[in-house]
Amino acid sequence: MTEKVNLNNIDIVLNKPRYPENIGAAARAIRNMGLRRLIVVEPENFDMGKILKLATHAASDVAAGIEQYDNLKDALKPYQYVVGTTARVGGERQIMGKPADMAEHLISISAENRVAIVFGSEDRGLLNEDIRLCHILVNIPTAEFSSLNLAQAVMIVCYELFKASLPEKKRFVPRLASRHELDGMYEALRDILIRICYINPENPDYRLNHIRHFFTRIQLKAKEVSIIRGLCRQVDWYAEKRYKDGLGKS
Repeated sequence: MTEKVNLNNIDIVLNKPRYPENIGAAARAIRNMGLRRLIVVEPENFDMGKILKLATHAASDVAAGIEQYDNLKDALKPYQYVVGTTARVGGERQIMGKPADMAEHLISISAENRVAIVFGSEDRGLLNEDIRLCHILVNIPTAEFSSLNLAQAVMIVCYELFKASLPEKKRFVPRLASRHELDGMYEALRDILIRICYINPENPDYRLNHIRHFFTRIQLKAKEVSIIRGLCRQVDWYAEKRYKDGLGKS
């Protein structure tokens, strides 16, 4: 069975969010991506009406179930593993990677452990004292302007977690051509290329080896080999026909 992230063991924590609209939009992002629990620490303005307006009816259950705490340390007590998000690097901020790296990292950890993903306030992010409570930090790469809206950052992280929670689709691999099929194709190619004077009959392998390398790189399937051999037969037939037509006119 393919391992995947256990979303049931992952919660989103907003530390000191300033705007209720961002809390609501974060709740919606969480719900969109299959997570369920939102923790809010020291919100500057916890207006449930504004929160629900941005959460919409679809995420009203997430908004209604928000847990509030007075400080981050207390909010993180139940968790065995804590991931912090930051836009800044350097100093105490040792970044483990991008959100996709974090999601892969959490596959094994989230199986039996509760995990908190912590986002800082809109204006200051996570402070050094908050970072000390985290096991790892993750950074969302951006272009020149590095500041993301809080709800946007939540959505990006939750999206990568959601992707890592999906069972890996079994990749369809068609039957590749057998050695016997390939050898037959190369023989047909050699004969027809000699006949149309594309390769030197005294040293056919010189040019044919380049063709072999080309086909080896693209890993020909059995059906493709059949098509190429059919083309060779058609070229051979047409060349024979043109030759006979020419004899008939002389």
